[in-house]
Amino acid sequence: MTRIVARSIPPRVVWQLEQQGLHPLLARLYASRGVTDKAELDYELKSLLPPASLTHATDAAHMLADAIEAEAKLLIIGDYDCDGATATAVGVRALKMLGADVDFLLPDRFKLGYGLSPEIVDVAAQQSPDLIITVDNGIASIEGVNRAREHGIATLITDHHLPAATLPAADCIVNPNQPGCDFPSKCIAGVGAMFYVMLALRAELRERGFFADKPEPNFASLLDLVALGTVADVVRLDRNNRILVSQGLKRMRAGQLQPGLAALFKAAGRDPKKATAMDLGFILGPRLNAAGRLADMRLGVECLLTEDASRALQIAQQLDALNRERREIESGMQEQALILLESLDANDAAPGIALFDPSWHEGVVGILASRIKDKLHRPVFAFAPGEGGIVKGSGRSIPGLHLRDALDLVAKRAPGLLIRFGGHAMAAGVTVNAENFEKFRELFAQVAGELLDPADLTRTLETDGGLEGGYISLETARLLQNEVWGQGFPAPLFMDEFEVEQQRVLKEKHLKLRLKKGNTRIDAIQFNFSNQPGNRTRAAYRLAINEYMGVESPQLMVEYLDQ
Repeated sequence: MTRIVARSIPPRVVWQLEQQGLHPLLARLYASRGVTDKAELDYELKSLLPPASLTHATDAAHMLADAIEAEAKLLIIGDYDCDGATATAVGVRALKMLGADVDFLLPDRFKLGYGLSPEIVDVAAQQSPDLIITVDNGIASIEGVNRAREHGIATLITDHHLPAATLPAADCIVNPNQPGCDFPSKCIAGVGAMFYVMLALRAELRERGFFADKPEPNFASLLDLVALGTVADVVRLDRNNRILVSQGLKRMRAGQLQPGLAALFKAAGRDPKKATAMDLGFILGPRLNAAGRLADMRLGVECLLTEDASRALQIAQQLDALNRERREIESGMQEQALILLESLDANDAAPGIALFDPSWHEGVVGILASRIKDKLHRPVFAFAPGEGGIVKGSGRSIPGLHLRDALDLVAKRAPGLLIRFGGHAMAAGVTVNAENFEKFRELFAQVAGELLDPADLTRTLETDGGLEGGYISLETARLLQNEVWGQGFPAPLFMDEFEVEQQRVLKEKHLKLRLKKGNTRIDAIQFNFSNQPGNRTRAAYRLAINEYMGVESPQLMVEYLDQ
């Protein structure tokens, strides 16, 4: 069952925004998303929160400046997802612009797992670095930091994940979510945190006269990477994140992007001059993530670092092929999962679901969990086998359940059950011994049932009401496409009643429609549809642009149809 709720639209705020020169439709949309003044939509770089306001960013800058002046050897240890890859690339590129001796290392997802583990530190020690810098990981790496100390290696942690009760004994920690940090943008991505540290470092070097006889590097050139990592990690797009994304998209549209990103656009058949946040989240992000899911994310980072356009295109084509393989694997896993769940629906499924199959691929279980979560509107963990008799789960949640907090409660009720866990409110990971999977499944269902209200288990679809017929146009679609939308600042979703003039099924899973509202006729499509409508229907949809044979036309992307 799906509950349709219209967003509240404060008329006075709409009027104020219109008076400030905002397009009437945008005024309505922004007012319903909490924007009260046009100034909040100023996405110029000068509006960014200052780097010094991020706790310990200045301390990190001092440490790095000292290291550069001492010609110390720096090693970045990243993560194997898009946020981690872009954060690694930002760090390497920025530090090299400053003349630092820097290299990077990424853990093998299948052998070393996530984060600054003692094992990855041992590998790092073979390169004899003076300082390890983590990006998008490290806040939970107590043992890894201790191992680095044993090797005589200093550690600087940059991360954005939620910390545990005890912090690692690193030389410096930059994380907006650590205790005592009052940085307003708590949802900044790992790549954003690293970018901020680089800005602070440049400011510190400026104070030291480092650029007296040389030009300052322009770190704005890194904003395309920052934008990609921010959107792909599905962090909430507060104003600060929207500035980062907007500036990155601006550079892409102007053709000022890294050779690797240009190559990814080309491999996907997309034009960077028309880049949108949707492209970052659904086109570029999955292709880069495919390296970490199925192969080695070092390939993805190389794509982001190379200055050779032909090499970048070669890698991008490899990533495109890996993404196609990922989709095939995911499709098979989804079929298996649905067989496991064929007796369940959203009304009788457990409040929290954990699934395991010995044939599932560790790199794809997160996507599988997301798909099942969307189908059943339940928090879901999907598990795949790991080495040494363990199973590794990736989870996705629904509004109302903080997934990491739920895991913490499971851990307290069954000490020793969880080998390790971590994550965010809406996504988390956990490792348990294979023989303990059933106990985890039962406990997670129990905890989810306690934390979720019954109303939380009904999918709620928030809409922006109806869209006047005159706005169902290519011009409006372009207007909306050029704005920055994303997690926590959702793209417009409209709701209207239509006459259904035509309908047909494509590839046995997509529904192609010709709809009529008043005098307006419009093509529409619903991917992975479940029901076909009658002669009239109520549809929740996004206004999009369909490009075919070089011709653009407006199209409705349907997310919900009444039967």
